[in-house]
Amino acid sequence: MRRILLVLILLLLPVCGWAQSRLDEIVSRGTLKVGLTGDYRPFSVLDKATGQYSGLDVDMANSLADSLGVKLEIVPTTWSTLLADLGAGKFDVGMGGISVTLVRQKTAFFSTPVLRVGKTPIVRCADKARFQTLAQIDRPGVRVIVNPGGTNEKFDRANLKQAQIVTFADNTKIFDELVAKRADAMITDSVETKLQQKLHPELCAVHPDQPFDYGELAYLLPRDIVLQQYVNQWLHLATETGTWRTRLESYLGR
Repeated sequence: MRRILLVLILLLLPVCGWAQSRLDEIVSRGTLKVGLTGDYRPFSVLDKATGQYSGLDVDMANSLADSLGVKLEIVPTTWSTLLADLGAGKFDVGMGGISVTLVRQKTAFFSTPVLRVGKTPIVRCADKARFQTLAQIDRPGVRVIVNPGGTNEKFDRANLKQAQIVTFADNTKIFDELVAKRADAMITDSVETKLQQKLHPELCAVHPDQPFDYGELAYLLPRDIVLQQYVNQWLHLATETGTWRTRLESYLGR
C-alpha cells in the first residue's frame, strides 16, 4: 500500500506544481519576464521614442519583481499573439489590462481578478445621446473602430451586424480617429473610457458604470499552480493594503 501511495504522489507532483515550478525558474534566472502590449492606458503604454513603458501594470510588475528579489524584463506582445507568446515561454506573466475569458482559460491560468469592467461606448460628446444602446450603434453608416485581436473586436463582431467595423492597429492613437471624425464610436472596457474622456475632452464615455456586459481584468499566467499562488498572495497584499487602488486612481486622475 505504501509503495502504491508513493507512486501516486510521484505521479501527482508535476500536476500539482510541487516539482520544478516556473517560480523556481524565475528566482534562479534572476529576472521576471512580463508581457505587455504597451497600448492600453492606464495599464501600460510604450513611448516609442524612448522605448520606455509606463502605467499601472508597469508599476505592479516592478513590485512583483521586487517581491521576488529579481530584475524586471518587459517583453513586448500583442493582443493577437498573447496566448501564443505565453505558451512559447516568452514571458512569465501577462499584464496590461487582460480580460478574463473562457477561451484564454482553456490554455492558461489567471490571477484573482484585479478589476471589474464591461464593454461600453466612447463617442464624440455631441453624439452621446445618439449612441446609448447597441441597437442605436448597430445601424448602417455607423463606423465602430476597434483594435484587432482582443476582446473588443470579439464583442463587436458578436454584437454588430449592420454597423461598419473598422480595425485600427495602433491602439494608442485610436481615440484620435474618433476626434477626427474618421469613426463614430469605440466599444471598450469601461475603465478605459473613463480615462480617455479625460485625455480627450471632445469624447464622452457612455454610461461606463452600466456597461453592456460583465467582465474582469486579471494577470495571465502559465498553468503553474505554485506561480499562480504566489502571484495571488502578492496581489492580495497589494489589494488589502490599498496599494493597487491608490496606484490605479493616480493614473485615472481621481
